[in-house]
This record gives sequence, structure tokens and C-alpha cells, in this order.
Amino acid sequence: MAGYPQAFLLEGAGETIEKKLTLWQQFVNDIWDSLSDTHMWMGVLKVVLRILVILIVSRIIRIVINRLVDNFMNPKASRRLKLRTRRVQTVGKLLKNAATYIINFIVLLLVLNEFNINLAPLLAGAGVIGLAIGFGAQSLVKDVITGFFVILEDHFSVGDVIEVGGKFKGTVEMIGLRATRIRSWTGEVYILPNGNISDVTNYSVNNALAVVDVSVAATENLDHMAEIVKNAAAKFEDTNIVGRAEFLGIQSVTASDVILRLTVLCRPNTQATVSRHLNAEVKKAFEAAGIPRYYSIEAMERAGS
Repeated sequence: MAGYPQAFLLEGAGETIEKKLTLWQQFVNDIWDSLSDTHMWMGVLKVVLRILVILIVSRIIRIVINRLVDNFMNPKASRRLKLRTRRVQTVGKLLKNAATYIINFIVLLLVLNEFNINLAPLLAGAGVIGLAIGFGAQSLVKDVITGFFVILEDHFSVGDVIEVGGKFKGTVEMIGLRATRIRSWTGEVYILPNGNISDVTNYSVNNALAVVDVSVAATENLDHMAEIVKNAAAKFEDTNIVGRAEFLGIQSVTASDVILRLTVLCRPNTQATVSRHLNAEVKKAFEAAGIPRYYSIEAMERAGS
């Protein structure tokens, strides 16, 4: 009798172990049945093949779109359509990026659908999140929309010299959908949110006009002074000019001075360089003519000696 409880305990432990072994064997059998289920593997193979087809087709579509954009935005087409090359390159890159994002988003939805994931709650949640972000980041949305229209409408391009709001002037180094980077001629870099860009003056679109005002003494012979200036304008040469320098005549008259005006058409954003060169040539012409205001008596005597 004393050994009865111990035998009972051993019997119970044996039954417990036997049950655990039975459960484990059943688990192993279920796994093996699943792995040996040809219908399941056929379904997996079909899903994998459909995903591969989706990825391959999306890749082909992306290549075709990039080729179409490149063909439409090549330099010959831009000249035929009278578009600037920098604008064409910027818009082409933007179209490629937009097409890539859209295609990748569609591919992601199709792949999730292959795993029988309900997309309606995901799309609804994404819409709610997008709405919340839109309300919380109105300035960012404004910057992005403004940047898109700056690129699309060709307000300015990379490499252009612009002035924004009468405060920031320099060469455009980068145009993004959120901000634009401008470097001034003295080296300062301005990073301007696109939403704050207004009243833009672009100095790189059309040819510029260099204007030079020459001051001569009112006591000098006007016809003689005008002839010297005309000759200097006729002989003036510069790699940046696209026309001949013109003598317009008298700009203003005071008791002591007469202002003569010269103009010359030059390449975009080169009017300062051309004006300095033209001023130097006019000064040399006055020196050669021995005009006292521009050439002293001592210098004339040294030249004569």
C-alpha cells in the first residue's frame, strides 16, 4: 500500500509525457502535411510569379517613360520648341522622379494585394494622415506647390542670375521643390523657401543694355567732344557685345558739365563688364585727344618729350 501512491504518480507522469509526445507528433505531422501540400506550393508559386511579372512590367514601363522624356527633352527638341536647355533638363528630371514615385507606389499596392491584404483601410488611413500633414505643414505644401510652378513655368533655371524681392541677388545653384539656393557674386549663399519667393527679376533671359554716361566740361567744344566719343564707340570691341556701341547724344546739361550717353547691346548679365571696358576706351580716347579734364598738361609734355 505504501508504494501505491508512487506507482500512481509514475503512471500519471507517463500519461502526461505520452500526451506531449502525441501533441508534438501531431504538430510535426501538420507541418509535414503543409509542406507536402502541392496545392499550397502551386499557390505560392503563382503569387511569386505574379509579383515577378509586376516588377518586370513596372521596370519596363519606367524605362519607356524615361526614354520618352529623354527624347522629348533632348537639345534638338528644345530648340525646335523654343525652350531653354536648362529648363528642359530641370523639367525632365522632375518628370522622371514623379513617374518613379507613382510607379513604385502602384507596385507596392499590387504586391500587397497579392498577399490578400485589404487595401481599403490602408488607403483610408493614408488619406487621413495626408490630410493631417497638410494642415500641420501648410508652409511646406505652399513651398512645394510654388517650387513646382517655378520649374514648370520657367521663372528661372539653374545658372541664371536673378534678384528676389529686391534683396537677394546672385546665381541660382539649385532649384528644389521646397527651397532654392542662390550664391551672390561676393560668395554669400541664400537659401530661400519657394513659398517666400516673389518679385523675381531674371537677368539671364534676354540680352542686356550697357549704358555709359560721359561727363565733359561745358566749356569744351560740343561737336569736338561728340566726335571723340563717336569714334571711341565705333572702334569699341568686346567678346560680350552683340551689336555696335551707339552714341545717343546729350543726356543732360549743367552749368559745369555736359553728359553724353553711349549704349551697347551685350549678352545677358554682362552689362557691368562691358560698361567698365567702354568707360576705359572713352577715357583713352580723351587722353589721345589731349582733353585737359582727362589728360594733364604735364602728361602731355612728358609724352611730347
